[in-house]
Amino acid sequence: MLKAPDHQVAGHRAQAGKLGPLIDDSGLFYKPLQNDERGTKEAAFYTSFSSNSKIPTYVRRFFPTFHGTQLLEASDGSGKHPHLVLQDIVANRLDPSVMDIKVGSRTWYPQASEDYIMKCLKKDRESTSLPLGFRISGLQTYESEKLGYWKPDKKVVQDFTLEDVKLTLKRFVSSNPSSNAEPDCLLASKIYGGSDGILTQLLMLKAWFEDQTIYQFYSCSILMVYEKEAVGEEGHRSRSGAEVKLVDFAHVVDGEGVIDHNFLGGLCSLIKFVSDILVSSTNGSKTEGDLKERPVEI
Repeated sequence: MLKAPDHQVAGHRAQAGKLGPLIDDSGLFYKPLQNDERGTKEAAFYTSFSSNSKIPTYVRRFFPTFHGTQLLEASDGSGKHPHLVLQDIVANRLDPSVMDIKVGSRTWYPQASEDYIMKCLKKDRESTSLPLGFRISGLQTYESEKLGYWKPDKKVVQDFTLEDVKLTLKRFVSSNPSSNAEPDCLLASKIYGGSDGILTQLLMLKAWFEDQTIYQFYSCSILMVYEKEAVGEEGHRSRSGAEVKLVDFAHVVDGEGVIDHNFLGGLCSLIKFVSDILVSSTNGSKTEGDLKERPVEI
């Protein structure tokens, strides 16, 4: 039985006769292909990426597993429609916290139409994409059984300023995200920090993007996911269960031997934000030097 995802935080939802992604109970995510060249591009990317021997094994962990394409009944009732069959990133997670971050100061790809470029440029200028190199597209943070999720409205997220981004990245790893009080960042050391935390994973991605010239990832997003119960009371646990995934590849183009500075710049900016939160939350127990771009095992 297919259904709309419970934990989707950005993009079109499969509801009210609209075309959107679906999930099943076996851990698969069915993303409808867009009818124009974007759908063709995304399917081509997954096919190329999954068979490309030049992709390091350690990098593949940051991409959803690809299981091909399948014709399914579309969620909007329009009949059979081709879907990408992918790994459901939040499957088997209890009350997952999820943040979707669109990376890059420029979200339009070179071959796009003039109308599409102007549309993207407007969004980039009106959001934090231009000044920061990334913008938050949506998020949910699980607070407690009583309070449920803190999930800001889509329109609120669209209007985020630089200070809102800083605050939201703190709230994402706090036990009091919905409170008007200062975020306590109680979970920062286990979610952002640690040998398997989000910062380490982002640094591993950065190491690849500093070298890879195979693809240019325009309008791609980073998903940051964790499960609060996996961390435990007061952040105690040796492994956080935090995970970083790249998604949305409808605008990926051939790298043509050039480093993807657009994505890399946004990624470095995000790393700086996460690192600063980690430094401040440890109250000096670690110096900033301890958290800088240290070598990672690949």
